[in-house]
Amino acid sequence: MEAGNVAWMLTASALVLLMTPGLAFFYGGLTRAKNVVNTIMYSFMAICVVSLVWVLWGYSLAFGSGNAFIGDFSRIGLSGGSDELVAIIFQMMFAIITPALITGAIVERFKFTTYLLFLVLWVSLVYAPICHWVWADNGWLLKMNALDFAGGTVVHINAGIAAIAAALLVGKRKNPGATAHNVPFVVLGAALLWFGWFGFNAGSGLAADGRALNAFLVTNTAAAAAALTWGLVMYIKFKRIGAVGVATGAIAGLVAITPASGYVNVSGALIIGIAAGIICFFAADLIHKKWTSLDDALDVFAVHGIGGICGALLTGVFAIEAIGGTAGLIEGNMSVMGPQIIAVGATIIYSFVATFIILKILDLIPGLGLRVSEGDESLGLDISSHGERAFVDDGAD
Repeated sequence: MEAGNVAWMLTASALVLLMTPGLAFFYGGLTRAKNVVNTIMYSFMAICVVSLVWVLWGYSLAFGSGNAFIGDFSRIGLSGGSDELVAIIFQMMFAIITPALITGAIVERFKFTTYLLFLVLWVSLVYAPICHWVWADNGWLLKMNALDFAGGTVVHINAGIAAIAAALLVGKRKNPGATAHNVPFVVLGAALLWFGWFGFNAGSGLAADGRALNAFLVTNTAAAAAALTWGLVMYIKFKRIGAVGVATGAIAGLVAITPASGYVNVSGALIIGIAAGIICFFAADLIHKKWTSLDDALDVFAVHGIGGICGALLTGVFAIEAIGGTAGLIEGNMSVMGPQIIAVGATIIYSFVATFIILKILDLIPGLGLRVSEGDESLGLDISSHGERAFVDDGAD
């Protein structure tokens, strides 16, 4: 790889890593003040735990030769040379943020020690196989020509569906109706995510070239369109535009453009962003608040699951052959939609079933379990799990 491309990929990798602290602030601001340290620690510890899992065996399972469904242990400990270091580093950042996304569904009541073990198991048994399907040279979905430039299925649908399984098993919070305790944290987190997403999408071609430029531009376009659309829908329905809503809309647009960013032009990105702003708004408003009793606390499924599904399918619609080498439905290629639908369906089924089994086993282990005690939940997980508070009133004027 040329030095310029290496420099770009190191920059892109750092941008993607920054997304996880951004997620920490985004989620932390949405929770109650007594749980913000715990919520932030979920993301911070994902950096620590997944980084080690990735270099020890995670990358090998995801990108080792293996077979069409899973890699092998040929690259365990990253033995065998340094020619893949750029891909190893860049892909590690994706592996870090994906399980951190799930935590938005289980905040304020999940055992922190159990979460650490869950990270190891989930990255190894859920993330790595799906990553292999979609991005490894012999992955069965890649061979089918399923289009996922930067992680619509691997990251967002995967995390969104896992969030449903986690929320089902851990159960509802004692008081699930709380509002965001720190809106500036939410906006700051969304801004950091938006900034880091340029590395997420524009870096996924592994080169500083025209396709990276296109991915950068369409990423910003979709995010802006979705944020504005979410705000306008809020105004039509509630006669106000909330900062949390606009920030969430931006994330929905970023999620939806992720699989499409290497395949669509600005017009396609604009439509994808508007669609994500509308669809994810009503998913958050209806699915978790009116249609079900599921306590997906921070609407992970509505934003990442639904947004990822929307983006994956619309990638097949708006793909431009001159940009990504594959014509979409808009250019008359109907065959592209079959692999997109199969990729979405396979990710949904495997992620839900595998995540459910992992969490169920953890819940049945004596002395472990998924949920904190009622007393700890009432006290707040900052104190009960970490012995710290996010905000301390020292009585000073």
